[in-house]
Amino acid sequence: MKKSDSILAKYRWWVMNLALVGVLLALYLYYEYLTKNLYGVCNVNAVLNCGPITTGSLSELFGIPVALIGLVGYIVIFLSAFFKKFKLAFYMATFGMLFCLRITFLEIFVEQVICLVCLGCQVVMIIEFVLTYMLAFPDKVGLLEKKFK
Repeated sequence: MKKSDSILAKYRWWVMNLALVGVLLALYLYYEYLTKNLYGVCNVNAVLNCGPITTGSLSELFGIPVALIGLVGYIVIFLSAFFKKFKLAFYMATFGMLFCLRITFLEIFVEQVICLVCLGCQVVMIIEFVLTYMLAFPDKVGLLEKKFK
């Protein structure tokens, strides 16, 4: 096995496992959305609060729970990495990162709260974005061994 293959395999492993972490985070937010639990782990105080994401004005986008959108996104990233469809994983991670940034922006500047679980999702998605870019375009980041003439 070439060194570049080993590095790509490690990145793939990280993408798949981080996607599973994202699935767990999104499942928690979806559970909070379904149960309307106002006393969950994430509701620390008036500022550190997941309420607007799970039960409030940011809980749905076009009638679809944002937690469910995130859950589907993480599952797509996991499956695309599993089947080595790295460009699909990268495009999904790009969408996911922009989606998370939108939610983070609205949390902070509109609702004036910080959702700790959502921040966890944002961190996972930024790492997914970087790793899937490296997997989708290994030649652009120097992960493939160059052939000399």
